Amino acid sequence: MSFGTGKIWYDGKFVDWNDATMHVMSHVVHYGSSVFESMRCYKTRRGPAIFRLPDHIARLFDSARIYRMALKYTREELCQAVIETVKVNKLEKCYIRPFAFRGYGNMGVNPLNNPVHVAVAAWDWGEYLGKEGLEKGVAVKVSSWTKPAPNTIPSLAKAGGNYLNSQLAKMEAVEDGFDEAIMLDVYGYVSEGSAENVFIVRNGVIYTPPTSSSILAGMTRHCVFVISKDLGIRIEQHLLPREALYMADEIFFSGTAAEITPVTSVDKIPVGDGKPGPITLKIQEHFFRVAQGEVEDKHGWLTYV
Repeated sequence: MSFGTGKIWYDGKFVDWNDATMHVMSHVVHYGSSVFESMRCYKTRRGPAIFRLPDHIARLFDSARIYRMALKYTREELCQAVIETVKVNKLEKCYIRPFAFRGYGNMGVNPLNNPVHVAVAAWDWGEYLGKEGLEKGVAVKVSSWTKPAPNTIPSLAKAGGNYLNSQLAKMEAVEDGFDEAIMLDVYGYVSEGSAENVFIVRNGVIYTPPTSSSILAGMTRHCVFVISKDLGIRIEQHLLPREALYMADEIFFSGTAAEITPVTSVDKIPVGDGKPGPITLKIQEHFFRVAQGEVEDKHGWLTYV
């Protein structure tokens, strides 16, 4: 099933894709008042398996809590809605987007009296940064746009409005001939990509910015920590100056959409020898083997449909 077809779970009912609409005066349209999650369902020998479903739904509730959005469903009900959405659309593998948004009601910045709607969509979406990018790596630039300061927009909430900042960085990178951007935080330290967490490898150790560097605490980011421990690779959280990107032996992105994508140049400076490095490839291989059900799921990351 391609993007734009099939059924969407919308406030407890399945509707045709083209019927999942809202009023143009909905609060979310004018003020970006939405929270969402992104997860993948992988094709395995045992059938479709949703990756880290309960964890994603838990974060959706955390984001909603930060923005004072009362969701009228339980975590269990939304987990089941995600499973049913995959089933109804008969998808073997897909990208899944559960989200909540403030709808039509009062106009103005105060959203408290506007209704909150919840929906789940799923569709077949391939490699976010391209199949070649996943295999051979991507070229990135350090964006001129920085992440918001910690006391401005809560980066730990996965909220629609947060991604206006990301769009600026992504568009700038693409129009300048790069695949993606890496953004700095307000203090000038490395933060994250426009929609991915970032890791560098130096002398056999993996480093990544802490959550205090205005990053989203990604699910795949957490997987990298767990996988690194399983593989006996040291991993640490540190404030990373911009020049650490140029000194790195390896760099890679992590994210639901990006999965584990190598970075092979930053600002046209090759990373290492300009191709995916051995630690990146180990992490990537193990991630896909777990996600696709090829090895034991000892951390309970898969929910089989």
